[in-house]
Amino acid sequence: MGMRKVTLADRLRYRFDNTLSRGTVALIGWLFLALVALVLTSSLFVYLTGLAPASGGHRPGFFETLWLDLMRTIDPGNVGGDRGSWPYLLSMLVVTAGGILVFSTLIGVIFAGIDEKLADLRKGRSFVVERGHTVIYGWSSEVFPVVAELAKANESRGSNCIAILAENDKVEMEDEIRARVGNTARTRVVCRTGDPINIDDVQIVNPNEARSIIILPPEGSEADSKVIKTILALTNNPNRREEAYHIVSRISDPENLGVARMVGRTELTLVAVDDLIARITAQTCRQSGLSVVYTDLLDFGRDEIYFTREPRLAGMTFGEALTVYERCSVIGLRKEDGRIRLNPQADTEIFADDEIILIAEDDSTIDLSEGPASEIEEAGAIRKPVPREPKPERTLILGWNDRAPTIVAELDHYVHPDSEVTVVTPDGAVPSSRFDRLRNQKVTSSEGDTTDRRTLDQLAVSSYDHVIVLGHPDGPDPNAADSKTLVTLLHLREIAERSKHKFSIVSEMLDVRNRELAEVTGADDFIVSDHLASLMMCQVSENRELSAVFEELISPDGSELYLKLATDYVEPGVPLNFYTVLEAARRRDEVAVGYRLGAETADPGTSYGIHLNPEKSQRVTFTEHDKLIVLAES
Repeated sequence: MGMRKVTLADRLRYRFDNTLSRGTVALIGWLFLALVALVLTSSLFVYLTGLAPASGGHRPGFFETLWLDLMRTIDPGNVGGDRGSWPYLLSMLVVTAGGILVFSTLIGVIFAGIDEKLADLRKGRSFVVERGHTVIYGWSSEVFPVVAELAKANESRGSNCIAILAENDKVEMEDEIRARVGNTARTRVVCRTGDPINIDDVQIVNPNEARSIIILPPEGSEADSKVIKTILALTNNPNRREEAYHIVSRISDPENLGVARMVGRTELTLVAVDDLIARITAQTCRQSGLSVVYTDLLDFGRDEIYFTREPRLAGMTFGEALTVYERCSVIGLRKEDGRIRLNPQADTEIFADDEIILIAEDDSTIDLSEGPASEIEEAGAIRKPVPREPKPERTLILGWNDRAPTIVAELDHYVHPDSEVTVVTPDGAVPSSRFDRLRNQKVTSSEGDTTDRRTLDQLAVSSYDHVIVLGHPDGPDPNAADSKTLVTLLHLREIAERSKHKFSIVSEMLDVRNRELAEVTGADDFIVSDHLASLMMCQVSENRELSAVFEELISPDGSELYLKLATDYVEPGVPLNFYTVLEAARRRDEVAVGYRLGAETADPGTSYGIHLNPEKSQRVTFTEHDKLIVLAES
């Protein structure tokens, strides 16, 4: 069989097919040409043959004939009123039938085009034309608290946008956000469907114009590798902007931290979420209420940490600056070289280029006091420090997860020598090699079902000072782990009510929606791990410097937050303003940032008694059950 010869007809058909494949606009163009050809041919035929009947003594010209033919294609009813010879009537019928065919096809094409466009919109592939927005790559249960917190952060900023790119269906993502987050006020949430590790797809949400970028680790074993690939798709993109991105993410496996930092360089801020949660858990089990303080600082709905440059404070000392704000609590300095110093020495001089680190309700409330600082009229109410003899502590950990070794290691920094930690897990397997470097406590482990009351009775729970209940986040359903935690907490509550020896109970919840259920158990503190992780990422996305502040706060070196008995600082039963409390703490090289009222510890409406960053002129009377929240070295 010989080679087929390509004819002119083949070439024309090929070009015609290629034109049609361009979509709706090309089809409309061909139909328009067909209509023009039909009307033009019919008009020429009628005009040249003189078939058109005379009207008012003269025959219509060519353009009038063209107009009459066009009207018959648009409105088929016109043909019913035609008069003239049969050839003329037949030509009008042909042009009318052709018009019906063309216009009906045109309507079908337009309808199909609109339907196709709606389908494209549903796919969520259109480019996001926004500026100064926040981009989120990835989809997991963390996206809901992240969106909710960013919406709160945007309230003082005005209209803003959050653009999300994930592999899920666009409409399903938007419906889920509406159901789980609710009203986002003046913040628009735009969802797009795409692969966050695809170098082309990442551009759909316009990262080049974004204020900040959050990469959420997906749920699954490959979370770290997908985060690193997304960072690569952004930083090595040929279409990227020249200025540095502000990317925030987290890595689960410490072995992958080096690779992530190498890929992201200075553009990436990695939030040490697991360390944050482990350290807060370790500190909270010894100081009830501390988790509420950290949640308050991380939550945009309450008080937050801000940086402000105030030239008027230049030349003052840090101790003097503590009282210059009525509605803000000064906690440290960011020096000109970028070093973060929380609770520096009181005589540390403030320079014009230093930034003040403070706690405030909003950046709009950061104002120096109008008048001079209130005098400490109650100086006689300030007590001198009374040394307390530290004792060994016994801690019981029920359950085990990846953060548990860090919790035990952190506890070792705070407890007195000869302290003990007992770990109970379903299989009794605890890697003892992780605890070779402990100095102040020894770890023992045993096997047992932590939801079984008999196991807890055999452990003599009431003989311990602190109990930590850990959930296991590796299961497919976090609610199942939280359910086991709830059962354990109910047993512990009953044991606590019967016991004369008071012990603190701290539990880790995986889903923030289970916290309200857990409050029934009467535990002292609930650390909602994923919720805290989301809050931390949102804070750092708004200000990357906050990452260093929180790392400093939770580090065993330097100053940290403590809850200490108020009666160790001031006389009970005496109405005091907070300036007096500040002075009492300053004399011990500490910074007072709030207090916790013992009478309100069970009330969620008052943040469980936590009053962070109170107005300094407002008076409060402390009892023996109240505590001060202070920034101190020990």
